[in-house]
Amino acid sequence: MSDSSIEGIDEAGVASWFAAQIAGAVPPFRYELIAGGHSNLTFRVQDDNGNVYVLRRPPLGQVLATAHDMEREHRVVSAVGQTAVPVPATLGVCEDVEVNGAPFYVMAYVEGAVLHSDIEAALITPKDRMNLSREVVEVLAELHSVEPDEIALGDLAKREEYLSRQLRRWSRQWEQSKTRELDTMEE
Repeated sequence: MSDSSIEGIDEAGVASWFAAQIAGAVPPFRYELIAGGHSNLTFRVQDDNGNVYVLRRPPLGQVLATAHDMEREHRVVSAVGQTAVPVPATLGVCEDVEVNGAPFYVMAYVEGAVLHSDIEAALITPKDRMNLSREVVEVLAELHSVEPDEIALGDLAKREEYLSRQLRRWSRQWEQSKTRELDTMEE
């Protein structure tokens, strides 16, 4: 981990927020980007007592308004945490962009392997791959058995066809972020 500046973290702002909002968090803090994601930035945060947390925030630069909603993500993970679906405990959310340049939330750190490459994935034995695959299916089945209304997420559940809704959303996002005209996108 690095004690130096890390892109995506306002160390003074985040440290002050952590100390005030996360029970037991003791400055100074060290931050490490957990690489491998392709959307929101995820950081491993360690305090002076060795406690480890995870901080998630939107990517740097221009982002589409609905694409990286940290408050919504925090709300969903918190609600799902009340079920049998295994998710990390959420510890706090910061909506004040003055603290870190963007909203973020903090959750418990869960030890586990992060596979960054095909080479790392190839090191998993066939038996372990089978067990991991089975576990993924079981967790997805458990997640799909959750009724959004029962965990106060019913207002997020759109009761219309997913595909048509997603195509409309992608079309809006394309219009908001395109840098050039592509005829195939207009078809």
